[in-house]
Amino acid sequence: MSLVRYSPFDDLFRTFASAGEPLGRDEWVPPVDIVETERAYEILLEVPAVVKEAINVSLKDGVLTVSGERSREKAEGERLHRVERQYGKFARSFRLPDNIDEEGITARCENGVLHLTVAKHERAKPRQIEVQVH
Repeated sequence: MSLVRYSPFDDLFRTFASAGEPLGRDEWVPPVDIVETERAYEILLEVPAVVKEAINVSLKDGVLTVSGERSREKAEGERLHRVERQYGKFARSFRLPDNIDEEGITARCENGVLHLTVAKHERAKPRQIEVQVH
């Protein structure tokens, strides 16, 4: 029997990509942080040495998917003595909660970290209803 670690974010965001399945030789899973603010959810994905053109972000049926590839260019005649960094394709998927604004999703990459901002719907402001006496 294997232990399953619980995270409070598991209830909010369900991670589907590579969950419990062994990775292929040419795959890797970038680490992620998920932070909730009053106005948005922030998803921070570590993608060092991945060019912006190699990153794809899509939203379908309430699932946000980030995929891409980190490749290593080999110079002719080079000899590798050690390779510890992972290369290849990656994909992470997150089921978003119902209170998000699909048009309010932005993405930017800075210092090897992909910042995804998922805006929340603005809540309807409470209003006072005046009772009229006749």
